[in-house]
Amino acid sequence: MTSCHVFEDPIKKVAIFGGTHGNELTGVFLVKHWLENGAEIQRTGLEVKPFITNPRAVKKCTRYIDCDLNRVFDPENLSKKVSEDLPYEVRRAQEINHLFGPKDSEDSYDIIFDLHNTTSNMGCSLILEDSRNDFLIQMFHYIKTSLAPLPCYVYLTEHPFLKYATTRSIARYPVGIEVGPQPQGVLRADILDQMRKMIKHALDFIHNFNEGKEFPPCAIEVYKIMEKVDYPRNESGEIVAIIHPKLQDQDWKPLQPGDPVFLTLDGKTIPLGGDCTVYPVFVNEAAYYEKKEAFAKTTKVTINAKSIRSSLH
Repeated sequence: MTSCHVFEDPIKKVAIFGGTHGNELTGVFLVKHWLENGAEIQRTGLEVKPFITNPRAVKKCTRYIDCDLNRVFDPENLSKKVSEDLPYEVRRAQEINHLFGPKDSEDSYDIIFDLHNTTSNMGCSLILEDSRNDFLIQMFHYIKTSLAPLPCYVYLTEHPFLKYATTRSIARYPVGIEVGPQPQGVLRADILDQMRKMIKHALDFIHNFNEGKEFPPCAIEVYKIMEKVDYPRNESGEIVAIIHPKLQDQDWKPLQPGDPVFLTLDGKTIPLGGDCTVYPVFVNEAAYYEKKEAFAKTTKVTINAKSIRSSLH
C-alpha cells in the first residue's frame, strides 16, 4: 500500500437522487422528506440537493414509464434531438444532464448519491464504478467503518464489456447506494434506517474532507463483477428453472462449482459450472427478470487508496 498523498479539490455540490426507479420507495420517501426538511443532510459550505429523478414513474409506483432511466445516460441518448416519439426517460435524462451536468464537464455536480432498493438479500451495498478512485474508496472505507458491526458490501461494476450508463454517472464521483431486501412498492423501517445512516456517514466524510482532515492510506474488500447469469430457458425463451432454495438469499456468500444454482419444476438441480469460487449478487432480483439476469457472479478482491486531503488545506 503506497503512502503517496493525493490532493483533491474540495467538494462543493452534492445531489441525492431518489426515484430513479419509481417503485423503489426508500429513496423516494427520504428525498421527499428532505425536500420538506433538509436539516439533517446540510453540511457547512456544502450544497446538498435532494431530487426526484423519475416523477412520473414515482407517481405510478412503477420502475419506469418507457425505458430504464438508469441505463440511458450515454452520449447517444443524451444528444438525441427532442421529439414527441422520444421515450420519456430519455427526455428526462437530458433534463437531468442539463441540471446536474453536463456529463464529463467541469460544471457537473461533484457527487451524486443514487438511492436504490433491491428485492435481493444484499443488505447495505455501495456501488463503485472505478477501482482507482482514491476519493470514493476512502469514502466507502469511512462508511463501512462507521456502520460496523452492520456489514456494508462494495459492488465493483468495472468491466471491459459490461457498461452501465447510469443516472449518477454525470457526476465526477458517482455513488450507487443499494439496500435490501425490500419488495417493490413497499417501505420497511429497518431498510430506511440503514439507507439514512449511509447517507449521514457519507456526508460526514465529505464535511471532514472539506474541513482539511487527512485520510491515511486504506484498503477495502470489494466484489468485482465477472458475468451475469441468465435463467435456464427453453427454445421459446421461457424460464424453465428457478433459483435453488440453497442459493436464495445467499448474496455475497461463496458459491463453489457443483453447488446448486437452479431447480426445475420436475425437481432437477442445475449446479454451478466452472472451476472457481464466485460470490453471487442480486440473486433473484425482481427487476432483472426482464434483463435476463438471475444473478451476477463476482470475485472478491482487495483494492487500495492513497492518502487524501483537500487541496485547500
